[in-house]
Amino acid sequence: MSCPREEREKLEHVMIGPYGVLADSSRGRRIEEEECSIRTCFQRDVDRITHSKSFRRLKHKTQVFLQPEGDHYRTRLTHTLEVTRLARTVARALRLNEDLVEAIALGHDLGHTPFGHAGERALNRIFSEGFKHYEQSLRVVDYLERGGRGLNLCYETRMGILNHTLGAPDDTCEATVVRLSDRVAYINHDLDDSIRAGIITEYDVPERIRDECGSRNSERIDTFVKDLVENSRDGKISFSPHMQETFDFFHSYMYSDIYVNPVAKSEESKVDGIIEKLFQYYSSDPGRLPEEYAAIALLEGPQRAACDYISGMTDGYAMEKYSELFIPFAWTVK
Repeated sequence: MSCPREEREKLEHVMIGPYGVLADSSRGRRIEEEECSIRTCFQRDVDRITHSKSFRRLKHKTQVFLQPEGDHYRTRLTHTLEVTRLARTVARALRLNEDLVEAIALGHDLGHTPFGHAGERALNRIFSEGFKHYEQSLRVVDYLERGGRGLNLCYETRMGILNHTLGAPDDTCEATVVRLSDRVAYINHDLDDSIRAGIITEYDVPERIRDECGSRNSERIDTFVKDLVENSRDGKISFSPHMQETFDFFHSYMYSDIYVNPVAKSEESKVDGIIEKLFQYYSSDPGRLPEEYAAIALLEGPQRAACDYISGMTDGYAMEKYSELFIPFAWTVK
């Protein structure tokens, strides 16, 4: 009698179309393991990522606004969940592997720094080897989780995580869906958060975006998702030419008017100082690092170990460590 995993793998041959990745055709894990009797290999990847410490820390990492006041601004975790839902919707419509899409989407930002892209830019400038969050995300799942053992994810999940920003010629359709869903998610929810924060009003949004995508967040996302589903065929995942032009215009607007807006970025100048001081402190004496990073310092050098430690911090923890190390305690006068 076949087990639930085997039944699901058989069902995938019916449900998943010719351009999707079948779980029983995966290129496997870096270290071979016995298969689960209940879950497919990609389902196991989803569970491993969801239960990881790096995933839990995303709830306290910046998306766009540093330490925003209010409960409704996106964090790196809510961004990840929005990407996951968009990607699964597209994957289901195109008969791709939803479990693989979910695993890639949930893991794509595990390597993001505290303070969002401001933190990433700071580490990239300071660390001699350079720093890219998508490379760090792969490093997290391959080496840093589970006390240095990593999560031992499937090849397709790992490559989807690594290439979620720039893409690669041999991307699976599932990886491409996550990459495009990531971009659709962040330009839309970052615009939504900017309006909520009062940085711009809905009437400041260019007429082209309002006319062609919609005036509300849900309308804009629906427009992009429908176009992507309707125009993807024969293993090519893409928008229509006209919608691609509209997306590029939208994307450019976000970078020219929102991401560099002095109100949105008023605190970012402080990020460089926090990251740099922490990096100098830990890389100059790796004995100051937590014990779990000692082996990294020994094998790959103190800068690499310091980079791994700092990039895994939440915004609040980075500020707490900075305050503890570099700001004197106030004297109480009696």
